[in-house]
Amino acid sequence: MTFIPLLAAEGGIIDTLAESAKQTGEKFGFNSWLFFSQIISFSIVAFLLQKFAYKPILTVLEERRKRIAEGLANAEKIKQQLADSEKRYEEILTKANAEAQKMIEEARASAQVLADKRNQQAINEAEQIIAKAREATIVEREKTLAEIKREVGRLVISTTAKVTGKVLSSDDQKRISDEAVQEVGA
Repeated sequence: MTFIPLLAAEGGIIDTLAESAKQTGEKFGFNSWLFFSQIISFSIVAFLLQKFAYKPILTVLEERRKRIAEGLANAEKIKQQLADSEKRYEEILTKANAEAQKMIEEARASAQVLADKRNQQAINEAEQIIAKAREATIVEREKTLAEIKREVGRLVISTTAKVTGKVLSSDDQKRISDEAVQEVGA
C-alpha cells in the first residue's frame, strides 16, 4: 500500500488527524472565531510594530553604523594626516638642519675670507711701513751724504787754507768744494 492513496481514501490519515485535532481543541476550549480574531489582532500589532518600532530602530541602528563607519574612516584619515604631518615635520627638520649646516659653513668660509683679507691687509700695511722706512732711510742717507759732502768740502777748504797759508776767495772755495764733493761722491 502506498502512502498517497492512503491519504486520499476516506477514513484516511488526514481525516483521522483532523478529527483528533477537533477533539483536542474541544477539550481545551478552542474557539475558531476567537482564534481568527487573535490572528488578525496579532497581524495588526505585528504590522504596527513593524512600521512604527522595528523600522525606526533599524533606521537608527543603520545611522549609527554609518556614523561609526565615518568615525573609523575619519580616524584612519586623521591617522594618515598625522603620519603625513610627522613626515613633513621630519622633512622640514632635515631641511632646516641642512640649511643651518650650510649657514655655518658659509659663516666659516666668510670668517676665513675675512681673516685672509685682514692678514693680507696687515701684510700690505707692513709692506707700506717697510717701504716708508726705506724711503725715510734713503732720504736720511741722502741728507747725511749731503751734510757729509758739505762738511768734507768745508774741511778741505779749511785744510787747504791752512796748508797754503792764504785766504781763499769765494770762487776758490767753491771750486775746491766741488772737487771734494765729486771725489767723495765717486
